[in-house]
Amino acid sequence: MAVKRLTAAELHDAVDELADLLTDTVDGGASIGFLAPLDRGAAVAWWRGRADAVSAGHLAVWVAHTGDRLLGTVTLAFPDKPNSRHRAELVKLMVHRDGRGQGLGRTLLATAETAAAAAGVTLLHLDTETDSPAESLYLSAGWTRLGAIPDYAATPSGELRPTTIFYKQLRAVAGAARSTVDVEC
Repeated sequence: MAVKRLTAAELHDAVDELADLLTDTVDGGASIGFLAPLDRGAAVAWWRGRADAVSAGHLAVWVAHTGDRLLGTVTLAFPDKPNSRHRAELVKLMVHRDGRGQGLGRTLLATAETAAAAAGVTLLHLDTETDSPAESLYLSAGWTRLGAIPDYAATPSGELRPTTIFYKQLRAVAGAARSTVDVEC
């Protein structure tokens, strides 16, 4: 398995595979901001809409490939305000149903954490559906559960569910620029 950070051009080239991953994730019941059934065209458009933020350095997107197949992704969102440049939000950690149970989610999470620390980020935060498999992943990876907000987000089927907020403090690498970490597994 190879994990690679995408440039804006590479994201654009991978948009079809990323759209397939997004629709599979939503079809699999993950609450990641979309309702089912997710139209493939909407998934393509959503990913295309990320390219400018990647180009500007506001988003960092990594993808995981096994062979020639994209099986996962994770994104860091960097704030643009001067008083918040020490933190980032982990968003859209997705693993295709065919790639689950192989440690891919943990590898993507570790990649994002390592890159964030190398970029001087000392605090990460995220939200995820309460009692989901993702919540277990974050707890086992040393993230701190802050609390839950009731009825915060809808599942792909439209059911309102609580969302748990997590954070993780990192040890930043002094003087580092926003990392382009790539990983071979």
